[in-house]
Amino acid sequence: MGERTVTTVEIAGEEYTIRSEASRDYTLECARLVNQTVSEIRARASLVEVHKAAILAAMALADELLHARREGDRLREELARKSARLLADIEERAPAPDLASAD
Repeated sequence: MGERTVTTVEIAGEEYTIRSEASRDYTLECARLVNQTVSEIRARASLVEVHKAAILAAMALADELLHARREGDRLREELARKSARLLADIEERAPAPDLASAD
């Protein structure tokens, strides 16, 4: 287990102390994204209750995460197909080794 850092962040006007194995900068970046998403949702939906905005922000961020994961999966599959096709092309064009003269 790595060394844990302690970082204080502010989200929706509230301070939170986060203990994490992530760097301080990464934790601050995550907090900024959450805070920005909560703020945008509160402004769009005219929500006063922070906990409702936080739940909607979590849903929006989960949606982004799932889309990114699916896109990553799609790209990995496409890369595997292209790699297999490239390998088949190389094998088709490369001269076959003469196994009879290997003795």
